[in-house]
Amino acid sequence: MAHVERFGSYVILALSKRERVFGFHSSPQARYDEIVSVRKLKKAWSWKVMRGMRAPGVGLPGVVALGTWRVRRGKNFMVVYGKKQAYSITFSSGDFNQWIVSPDNSEAEMRAMFKFDN
Repeated sequence: MAHVERFGSYVILALSKRERVFGFHSSPQARYDEIVSVRKLKKAWSWKVMRGMRAPGVGLPGVVALGTWRVRRGKNFMVVYGKKQAYSITFSSGDFNQWIVSPDNSEAEMRAMFKFDN
């Protein structure tokens, strides 16, 4: 399972070996100061959240979204499983505009690491 970690001035989405293979990506990382917002999502499987076109990655609606989703002005990285709690981490610059993740971090860990918008 994906795990969000903070190392100094970087935040890393540590992926399992299986996630790296099926998501066609190594563990994404970004500078902590590039984070614009972090939100706890009420409904990860909505068309407002899961927008764009999967390329490359694996997607089975309601079950798994894993990999890169290309959107009009950039790309997002998704690691979402079933009905697990998901979070949106938005960046001002970097490889991805946004990470949509169902991490195995607890909500308390996420709140300690980030300032939530909601």
